[in-house]
This record gives sequence, structure tokens and C-alpha cells, in this order.
Amino acid sequence: MSAVDKGDTKINNALTAIQKALRINLNSNIYGSFAEIGAGQETVRHFFRAGASSGTIAKAMSAYDKDFSDSIYGREADGRYVTESRLHKMLKYETDLIESRLNRKKHPDKIFFSYANTVTTIDFAKKFKGHGWVGIRFQLDPMENYNEIVLHVRFKENSSQLQQRVLGILGVNLIYGAFYYHNNPKELLLSLYDNIDKDQIEIDVINFSGRRFMYVDNRLISLLLVKNGMTNAVMFDPHGNNLLPAGELYKKNILALRGSFRPVTKVNLDIFETSKKLFLQQEGVTPENSESVFEITLSNLLSEGGIDERDFIDRVELLSSLGKNVMLTNYKEYFKLAEYFSQFTKEKVVFAMGVHDLEKIFDKQYYEELSGGIMEAFGKLFRRNMWVYIYPSLNEQTKEIVNSENLEMEDSLRKLYEYFKEAGKIIDIQEFDKNLLSINARKVFQQILDNEDGWEEKLPGDIAKKIKSQRLFGFNHRFVM
Repeated sequence: MSAVDKGDTKINNALTAIQKALRINLNSNIYGSFAEIGAGQETVRHFFRAGASSGTIAKAMSAYDKDFSDSIYGREADGRYVTESRLHKMLKYETDLIESRLNRKKHPDKIFFSYANTVTTIDFAKKFKGHGWVGIRFQLDPMENYNEIVLHVRFKENSSQLQQRVLGILGVNLIYGAFYYHNNPKELLLSLYDNIDKDQIEIDVINFSGRRFMYVDNRLISLLLVKNGMTNAVMFDPHGNNLLPAGELYKKNILALRGSFRPVTKVNLDIFETSKKLFLQQEGVTPENSESVFEITLSNLLSEGGIDERDFIDRVELLSSLGKNVMLTNYKEYFKLAEYFSQFTKEKVVFAMGVHDLEKIFDKQYYEELSGGIMEAFGKLFRRNMWVYIYPSLNEQTKEIVNSENLEMEDSLRKLYEYFKEAGKIIDIQEFDKNLLSINARKVFQQILDNEDGWEEKLPGDIAKKIKSQRLFGFNHRFVM
């Protein structure tokens, strides 16, 4: 039992922000500081208003002046203030300060915390709605090291006052969740939206760290962000760390490859490598100013009903082992993914795909909900700075290679198709490996399930070894003599 649980009553999921703040204030063990920059002291205000705050609040501050802030927390290398790095410095500085000023012998049962946020709210012209980093560093036992929960938010409200209000409630929910839902991170995540609507604020990154969260896979938590509608896209690096998409894609040339990657095959890598080679031939595109992502859609994970979390992690693990950044999105249609990328960059964006995916793009049924239909979708997909690279397929019956030149197209869409083709928006990949065209990921997956031979040679690098050693995708799911 942690110090926070002593004498506590059953958790009430319907508590208001004031009620949550009061419950924390009445816990004699919880004691900490609040450092809020950019949107007032909206979180700590709830604790002051709730009453009995003297037992909880060691200090509350807002270092709005940049020189004051730099003198306290140090300067950032990039000169920015609304960054994850800034938040971590704030959290550590404040907990270190508590430890140095309060005598542990005098307060043997106290568990310390620091809550911090560094945000920028909506601008005067209302063109930029604002964003920020929010976090808590906290103990659950006086003898333990600190744990951390850090998240990035995007404001959706159209006034700074409303954004401040939402931020304050979110802060209370985070502090309350850290102390009372720490044993159930999934429940903690859901509780962040207590008394908040999802159209008020978006959470697009969250990371749990520390001894109490050693068992937490932050990629699964990110999966829940997308699944629960808290954000539409999350991103991981090859080491499995959650990334801020806006930070990784900002002003970058983007090459995106969509797939199920169940498992990643030699065809997937050939599409990527040939597309990348073609992409780098475009004017102004270099390895330094470009970003590549392997994207999986939530609809793909839901293709068999519910979401199998183990299956999702298996896919990400294999892609990560190849050194790839992985993105999970809720954008089933390509034009929505194109709109998402356009938030962060005006540079070149390329979607690399198989020829059969191109067929789906020209299927009218995907655009029936749009008032402008397929024309509206294509206006968003084929923007000035966007292209589609096409990897061919093999017709198993005729053995003919199918590309954008001989792709069968509905007559009513033929002229539209030819327009974008002639405009250079649809480009065939010429340098491909013909020997790989017969590889089918679905068949490979079934071979793995059925313990058949021969699937190993269809996968790149050490992927087959990893599947076998880690028993991924149901490999060896039954005993075979």
C-alpha cells in the first residue's frame, strides 16, 4: 500500500475538479509545488478554491518573464519555452527544491510532487490555437524515487479564457490520476477527460516513466489515445519512444508508406527503398530535411473486430527493429492523412503505395460523405506539393506487370485519372525487384499461423528470426511434431 492509499475511500469517477482537488488537499501525505507558464495559474486555482490547501501546496508560481524563467530553469538550446525539454527541467527543479528545503526527518510520511505546464494559448488573430506540455513528477512512497507522467496537448477552444479553463481541469485530472489511478494507466488516461469534452482539447503524446510504470508500454497507451478519439495520430521512434508528430514533421519533406505490416515483408522494404531513392531526386529534398514514416491505420487494426494489442506491438516491434519510425493514425482515407501532414509542412509530401491501393483511391464509395465528393477529396490529396508513387503488382493469371499505365479504371473516372497522371502527380516506380512481386503479406501471415515452411525467405533481415524467437503473430501457437 502506498502512502496515498491510507484511509482513502472508494474512488468516485464522477468527481468534479474541485472535489478532486479537495480530496488531494485532505490527504495529509501529499505535498508539492505548482509551476505554470503561459495560461495563468489555472490548475493550482482549483486547489486554493477547494479549501485546506495549506496541507498540499508548498509553492505556486508563474515565471512569465523569459529572463526570470531562464534564471530559474536555465536556457533552452533552441531558445524556445514551450518544449518537452523545458517541462522536464521545470519538474526536476521544483522537486529538487522541495527536497532541499524540507527536512525528511520532520516529514517522514510526506510524498512530494511537482506539477508543471508550459503552454501558449490562442493568438490574437486566432490563426494558431496553441499547444503545450503538461506533466507531474511524483512519489507514491517517501522512500521511493520519483515517477513522471508527461503529455502534450493541442487546444481547440476559440478563446484564451476557455483554453485556460480546460487546461486547469486537465491539470487537476492529471494530478488526481497520478495519485489515485497509478495502478491502472488505462483508467488514468480516460480520467484525463473527466469534465472535459474531446472537442475542447487534444492529447497527442503521453509518456509514463519511473519505477511504478516499468510495466507500462507507452506505445499501447498511444494506441488508446487514437482508439478513444483523444487524437488522430501518434508516432514512435525505432526505440519505441513516443514522438510528437508536429515536432518530427515540422517543415519537413515527408515520405509515407501505408501498410498492415503483418508482418513487414521484402516487398514493403522495396517499396520504401525505391520510393526514397526517387524522392531524394526531387529538387530540394535531402536526407537531412526529410522524414520517412511507416503508417498503420486504426481501421487496419480493427479489420477483424476488436483490437489485438499484442498484434499491434508485434508489428511495431518488427518495423522498429529495421530502424523505422512508425505512425498510427485514424485516417482511413488518404486525403485526410494529406490534410494532417499539411498542418505541419508546406514542403513536399509523397505517398508510396501499391497499384491496388491506387485503385481504392479512385473508388467513389470512399467519398460519399463529402459534399464535393471525389473532386473535393482529390483537391486535398493532390495539392501543389503532394505526389503518389506507385509500386507495380503482378497479375498472377497473365503474369503481366500492372502499373499506372495499364491499370483498369472505371470509365467515368478515366479522364480524371489521366488528368492527374499527365500532371505528374501519379508516378510509377521503375527500379523495382521483379522477383518480389509474388510476395503477399496475407499469405505469409497465414503460413506463419499454419506453421508452414518457406515464409522466412519472404521477410527482410532478421525479421523471421525475431518472429520465431519471440513467437510473434501466433508462430508455433500449437505443438508441432
